[in-house]
Formats: sequence, C-alpha cells, structure tokens
Amino acid sequence: MTRWTLDELLDLSCRDHSHLCPRQILGVRMGLAGLEALGLDRPPEDKRLLVITETDGCFVDGLSAATGCAVGHRTLRVEDYGKAAATFVDTRAGSALRLAPALDLRQRSWAYAPGEPRRYFAQMHAYKVMPAAEMFSFMAVCLKSSIEQLVSRPKVRTICARCGEEIINEREIPRDGQNFCRGCAGEAYYKMFPPGSIAGPGPAQAPGNPPA
Repeated sequence: MTRWTLDELLDLSCRDHSHLCPRQILGVRMGLAGLEALGLDRPPEDKRLLVITETDGCFVDGLSAATGCAVGHRTLRVEDYGKAAATFVDTRAGSALRLAPALDLRQRSWAYAPGEPRRYFAQMHAYKVMPAAEMFSFMAVCLKSSIEQLVSRPKVRTICARCGEEIINEREIPRDGQNFCRGCAGEAYYKMFPPGSIAGPGPAQAPGNPPA
C-alpha cells in the first residue's frame, strides 16, 4: 500500500459511514503512530503487521484505514475491553507496542482548537493536528500467547470431539487426547437451551407480535 495523506485516510475511514467522527480520526492517528513506532514507513503488504484492538466500532475503521489491517485478512483482532487502545505487533521482529489515548486527551484538545466552544468539534480539529507524543502513551508489551499462536496456520482443520463441528485456524483446545472447540471446552459466549425447550420466542411472541 502506498503512503496516503491524512485526509485521504480519513475519507477511507468514513466511506461506510455518513460522517466523520473524533474516534475515526483517533483511530487513523493511532494507526499512523503505531506504524511509525515500529519503524514502518507504510502499511506492510506481507501480513507482517498484526493489530489487536481493544474495542470495536468507528475507532477500528480508522485503525484499519491507516494500517491496512483487516479482520478478513486475519491481520486485525478484536479483544473487546471497551478501550480505544490497540497493540501493534511486528510479527517478523517479534516486538509489540500498546498505544492508548493520553488520560487527559479530551482536555488537551481545547488548546488546539482556540475559539471552538463545542467539545465535539474541538476534538475533531485537535485530533488532526496534535503531535502523536501528546495524544498517546506508548508501552512495549509482552503478549501472553506467542505470535505463532495468535497468527496460527490458516486452513488447518479439525473436528470437535463433543459437538462435531469443524474448527479452523488451530483454535481447538486439546484435552485428554481429544480436541474441543472453545464452546464445548467451557469458553462459550452463549448458553445452550436445555434439550426439549423452545429455542427462543416463536413468531407469536416475537417483539411487535403480541400473542393471539
């Protein structure tokens, strides 16, 4: 990917939105700062960069626009902590840097938008022009999982010993000589209905459809 201007990246970030917001600008600026901190002058095209974002939403659209990383390319991962922060991993060098907004970033923005009484628009302007060193904290971190585990090998498949569903990308959990999916291993984000029960409301009980 060639190096784009900030305005071009902001346009790219908001292509799926009806507007540009401060968090998109924050995501673009953080993405550019993360690249520079890793010594990369432009987004790599060989999946060298892995970005782990700690929230979802428009902030991530900014990150993706600046770095070229995407969930579909398996170069962007979401660990939803509800924080507009991200860790930038150089998979070749084995280094990882976590960037987070300065704790008083919103207050600092006023100094870069003199005469703008509206907080939203003050942030919109300030986030475009503030030095990255004032916007973000930079921290070298050690990942709990190895880079090889995070990236994994694509197209590797196995079958869960309990539910029989296919597991890809080495995400199985081995136990007692068998492989299990995360759901069957007790790490599910959902809860199964008991056997024989109705799995959710029927059409008559759906919202907006009172019982006959």
